[in-house]
Amino acid sequence: MKIIDLTNPQRVNREPDKKITLFSSGNYTEQGFKIKTVQLRQYIEKIDEKLGPFSLITTLVETDKDSIEMLYDEGYGEKSTLEQTADFLKSHLGLSSLILRSVIALKEASKKQNTQ
Repeated sequence: MKIIDLTNPQRVNREPDKKITLFSSGNYTEQGFKIKTVQLRQYIEKIDEKLGPFSLITTLVETDKDSIEMLYDEGYGEKSTLEQTADFLKSHLGLSSLILRSVIALKEASKKQNTQ
C-alpha cells in the first residue's frame, strides 16, 4: 500500500519532474521496517519569470511493508533545488531522521487503518 501524506494528494498524482535516489541498498531496518528505497521527488507546479520554478519536494520511503510519500519542502527556488536538498540531507544526518519520521508516519497510518 502507498500512503500519500499530503493535505492535497492530487499534487502528486503524476510522475515527478525529477527524482534523486538517496538510498537503495535494502539492508537497513528501522523499527521492524526494512527500508528498500528513499527518494527525493520534485514536482514543478509553475514557473515565475522572476522567482523561478515553484516546486513541491517530497520524500518517498519504500519499505518491505508499505511506502509513504510525504511533503519535505515547497516554494520558489533554483533549478538545482532538488540537488541542493539531497546534498544537505546526505551531509547533515538528515537521511536517518527522514527515515525515522516516515516509519513513525507509516505506523500511525497502520493504526488508523486497523481501527476503521
